Amino acid sequence: MIAERRILLGHIAGAHGVQGWVCVRSHTQPRENILRYRPWTVRHRDGEFQVDDVRGRVQGQGIIAHWPELLDRDQAEALKGAEIWVARTQLPPAGPDEVYWFDLEGLRVVGVDGHDFGRIDHLLSTGSNDVMSVRGERERLIPFIRGDVVKRVDLDAGLIEVDWDPEF
Repeated sequence: MIAERRILLGHIAGAHGVQGWVCVRSHTQPRENILRYRPWTVRHRDGEFQVDDVRGRVQGQGIIAHWPELLDRDQAEALKGAEIWVARTQLPPAGPDEVYWFDLEGLRVVGVDGHDFGRIDHLLSTGSNDVMSVRGERERLIPFIRGDVVKRVDLDAGLIEVDWDPEF
């Protein structure tokens, strides 16, 4: 049996209060969407476990969350640094002309002239546009701007075609 692909959606930053609530750094947009996906698989230094009954809310710049098994601040603090994962199948399909960043990671990037730039290692958000970190014979930072730079995204073929100068 093939293991189901999991996606990292956030981290536990520490305890909140004395009743077992945790502060969560969410990677979802908007950040509170992390509360919509269940079950969570929480991975930390002592292993991993599933959490089905999560409740939470926006608190300042982050999220606070709680589940019945968290009884006090000490238990919550022990989870500091833990990762929050969910099954890829829990996420809604991307809309037209949308992609999830994690679906782009590992794709081969090829120029319109046939130049093989390498594979996408990760993506960055710069504020003005997203940027692909592409590793091949060297690392290149290529803007993810559809139409102008990114000419074609073919997830099935595992390929992104770009109009980018190989010397840049």
